[in-house]
Amino acid sequence: MSETSASNPHDFPDPLPLRPIPEGEKFDASIRPPGSKSLTNRALLLAALADGESILRGALIGADDTLRMTEALRTLGADIRLVLPDAVHVRGVGGCWRVPPEGVTLNMNNAGTATRFLAAAALLSPAPITIDGNERMRERPIGELAEALHALGAGIRWLGVKGCPPLRIEPPAPDEIGDDVSFGRTQSSQFISAMLLVGPWLPGGLTIRLTAEPTSRSYVQMSLEMLARLGAAVRTSADLRVLRVTPQWSSATSDKSRGVEPFEIEIEPDASSATYFWAAAALCPHSRIRIVGLPEESMQGDSDFPELLARMGARLTNAPDGSGIVVQGPTRLRPILADMSNMPDAAVTLAVVAAFADGTSVIRGVRTLRVKETDRIAALRTELAKVGVSLTSDVHADPDTMTITPPVGGIDCSAGVERVAFDTYRDHRMAMALALFGLRRPNVWINDPSCVNKTFPTYWQQLATLSPA
Repeated sequence: MSETSASNPHDFPDPLPLRPIPEGEKFDASIRPPGSKSLTNRALLLAALADGESILRGALIGADDTLRMTEALRTLGADIRLVLPDAVHVRGVGGCWRVPPEGVTLNMNNAGTATRFLAAAALLSPAPITIDGNERMRERPIGELAEALHALGAGIRWLGVKGCPPLRIEPPAPDEIGDDVSFGRTQSSQFISAMLLVGPWLPGGLTIRLTAEPTSRSYVQMSLEMLARLGAAVRTSADLRVLRVTPQWSSATSDKSRGVEPFEIEIEPDASSATYFWAAAALCPHSRIRIVGLPEESMQGDSDFPELLARMGARLTNAPDGSGIVVQGPTRLRPILADMSNMPDAAVTLAVVAAFADGTSVIRGVRTLRVKETDRIAALRTELAKVGVSLTSDVHADPDTMTITPPVGGIDCSAGVERVAFDTYRDHRMAMALALFGLRRPNVWINDPSCVNKTFPTYWQQLATLSPA
């Protein structure tokens, strides 16, 4: 795919030129994405809080987001070691961070998941914790989570713009922490997940009451499932509006112990990263992709992305060895009406696929895209326009809906088409999704390709394997 393949996965030409799949040619590939960022960050936090040594196998290693989380957890007292080839050993702090009386500051750059999770985990500190980040992080919302922490007894001091980092969190005394909190319609599901993950270490556990449908429901379910698998007591109402998490039951003492016990866990490959390769097959007629290592019963909502491609005309089959779904590209792509509420990170990928469809696609469940690493709706509108594709947002005054309309006659993919350089806004998902245009359209370049290091440092090398030598 890329015309050059640097030996260092972090070293790319900038801008990066892409090579299309020649017309009439196809690929048949198996890809294993790195470990899930969402599962890795959840497991790292739980292991760091447990009392003893946990082992994470297949975790996301070497990506900026998990490096930020790892560095922060070390600052808070956890011992974290990488044991080659792919195991992370974590010795936890037993439910109380080891923070000096004056407190600590955690600079999370633009790692949104880690920022929200560690803000909630500040409840378990004996001293103040300040959460900060880069310029974009200082624009991303955290006010709803801060209100929940305040309701449980924490003091909140805004050090910049109210509602966004940096903020200083003054934890309450352990016997003064509340056990019941409410959320309305949140800007991010991570606020709810953050509270759930610390629930087993709170003296009275935690009950969360939701007065509206949970945002990105699948990520809340992921947090609940991981907690249950690791032994926490988890109860929910049928509509997922009342969530209760308490410490696990200790059979040794016939009593409840705080938190969860040390554990070993296998981290699934990242389904969000897999969407780019499933989409690659869908975009290239008769090409095939199989994602290696992703279990049939995945905890990740994005694992359902192939079903959307099937509705657009792609063919789904089971691999002969039973190791996963194979996505095969159709001759033509149909437009789609899709709700991305449960897989918002894949909405950008779907928008690029829709740019090659035979008509206008309607994509719902996109309101959270405005508060990601960049405003992805605004960024998509600008970048898609470079190849003649129109994005309309706030359709019928609904901020949760956008449409994607290809140009009349389709995107120009002729050999002499003019150069287009896509801006990526320091957003890994914008870069990885926009690169898919380069599979079909000649003369595509990607600005700031190194931004993929946030979650997928070897993305360009793996994408290159799809192209003929």
